[in-house]
Amino acid sequence: MSYIGSKGWYVAKLKELGVTKHPIERRKLELYKTYVLRQLYEQTSEKKRGAHM
Repeated sequence: MSYIGSKGWYVAKLKELGVTKHPIERRKLELYKTYVLRQLYEQTSEKKRGAHM
């Protein structure tokens, strides 16, 4: 189990949302720094929330 807000936590949450690679560069999520994963998570979760409304 990863700490909330850690790199591993963001990787796990993105994979739960169905994102396994970076949408532009197409590299594995594990290669990116935490701040990049945080931005990607926020963008992806906003899109998912917007689609449900």
